[in-house]
Amino acid sequence: MDGFSDLNVFALVARHRNLAAAARELGVTPPAVSKRLAQLERRLGVRLMNRTTRRLSLTPEGELYLSSGSRILDELTELEQLVARSRGEPTGLLRVNASFGFGRARIAPAVSEFVARFPAMKIQLQLTDRPMSLQEEGFDIGIRFGEVPDARVNARLLLENRRVVCASPAYVERHGKPSVPHDLTRHACIVLRENDSAYGTWHFSRGKRAETIKVDGALSSNDGSVVLQWALEGRGIVVRSQWEIQGHLEKGKLIPLLEDWSLPNANIHAIYLERNQLSVKLRTFVDFLGEYLRTSAKAR
Repeated sequence: MDGFSDLNVFALVARHRNLAAAARELGVTPPAVSKRLAQLERRLGVRLMNRTTRRLSLTPEGELYLSSGSRILDELTELEQLVARSRGEPTGLLRVNASFGFGRARIAPAVSEFVARFPAMKIQLQLTDRPMSLQEEGFDIGIRFGEVPDARVNARLLLENRRVVCASPAYVERHGKPSVPHDLTRHACIVLRENDSAYGTWHFSRGKRAETIKVDGALSSNDGSVVLQWALEGRGIVVRSQWEIQGHLEKGKLIPLLEDWSLPNANIHAIYLERNQLSVKLRTFVDFLGEYLRTSAKAR
């Protein structure tokens, strides 16, 4: 029995805490994974996991096996990357997490082009409505907007980006422009409900001055594309990222408002764990992604 292969299967199951999820990623059936784990436990002479009908949990021996085994798998991956470097091409698997909107519009096309350029690479792209933990969910890289609050991860700026208050020319013609943030309380604002952020609360700053405005309107959604479409139809004022609306601004379909005020940082970063910072495949992917996003932004 292949010890490295067994360790990889165990680490995958431990990450998912679910046989079915691990089986899907491996391309086998849950019973096959369960049998593999049972064989591993018999070979080692210890129980590594406690199994219930709903979830798996690690025993103390399983925690030890996972902790030490993960380091071994990382070292093996690095060894493979070191060998692959001699032919100048990254190889292996990267698990990537990004938000639905940006992931569909920008990351998915970038991933497609990346694997076309580097056919020895495999990318698993998981899009979610909120950022996922790299450590707990087993991602190699996450794409994040704004400040990076977790000091345990490394961050690399991919694209400078800002949030913009805007509305369609039709809306501005009917209702006028707000002069200061407080004027927004008298306007129809289209609100995006996302993550755990306070609903309908927009934060502005200018120099040392800061204002928090509670906005409201007839329309709200948890989908950024829907919110943008309503704004283009003249239904109200929105806050959207520059990467998404730059083309509409340039064509005059949207008008920027309150331009002398700033909204919270929306720069786009790639984040990854400390132990992955020297990975050839990760470094190549991040370099490629940054260049792809900057080139795409200039082309729009």
